Amino acid sequence: MRPHLPHPDSRTDHRGAVSMKVIACNSNRPLAEAIATFLNLPLTKANIRRFSDMEVFVEILENVRGEDVFVIQSTSHPANDNLMELLVTLDALKRASARRITAVIPYFGYARQDRKPGPRTPISAKLVANLITTAGADRVLTLDLHAGQIQGFFDIPVDNLYAAPVIVRDIQEKSAGRNLMVISPDVGGVVRARAVAKRIDADLAIVDKRRERAGVSEVMNIIGDVEDRDCILIDDIVDSAGTLCNAAAALMANGARSVKAYVSHGVLSGGAVARVTSSALEELIVTDSIAATEAMRVSRNIRSLSIAPLIGEAMRRIADESSVSSLFD
Repeated sequence: MRPHLPHPDSRTDHRGAVSMKVIACNSNRPLAEAIATFLNLPLTKANIRRFSDMEVFVEILENVRGEDVFVIQSTSHPANDNLMELLVTLDALKRASARRITAVIPYFGYARQDRKPGPRTPISAKLVANLITTAGADRVLTLDLHAGQIQGFFDIPVDNLYAAPVIVRDIQEKSAGRNLMVISPDVGGVVRARAVAKRIDADLAIVDKRRERAGVSEVMNIIGDVEDRDCILIDDIVDSAGTLCNAAAALMANGARSVKAYVSHGVLSGGAVARVTSSALEELIVTDSIAATEAMRVSRNIRSLSIAPLIGEAMRRIADESSVSSLFD
């Protein structure tokens, strides 16, 4: 009698569990380990290192032929090194005959370069999308893209997750009983802020930022009455933190009782942590899409939320071909 062989498209192992492999690159190892723990899976053994001239070398140390493989890598600082790690890992998996390769990019670097702001400038987000696709990714899983249209830069499926459920849960736990008002730090972030305001049944206000002329500091006008309100700023990326800190100062000057900020991606480059620490912000809460620096960990008013369960559940649903969008219903 011929032995029974699984169907070549089978997505389950011999125990009936969803079969998938998870590989962690080096940009955010703690998040990758937390996701693997959530999925109750070991991280696939891989050697991802540098030659003496900093050239990236990748060797997958387990058989991945015919497997559904997820590569976890944020393209945060150092952005170019981490992007190259991701590309080389994708190529290694493609050449190792993985059945499907998903690039899990919690923080998608270069997303702010999504259009031509002037003549003779690149659209780098499109270039990076082309690189990821050419390197071998079959689909991309990411979190809170800076601009939703970046999904259209890819010719492969893209699942753009939202940190809003994680943020809303924390607001409900930490700020219950307060007189809350959600604030968008600029006009461009209104849709994101409104989504959070709707979930927590709070009012919405907007910070209108204007620079009257070159060399003159920005004027912050508040659209909405924030007097005696506990304000919650919502944004997707905090980099230098200048806008966020200035917005917090303007809100307090307009009578706000307190100001917190929830941001999906804590880039926090240069002197950003010191700026936040000395600002009017009661607290800055970021997700762990980017690995926390030591300065962030010891800061008195910066805290991190884990998105490992959210990303892990999305990966599970991709592996078993169930709905990802229903996570946000």
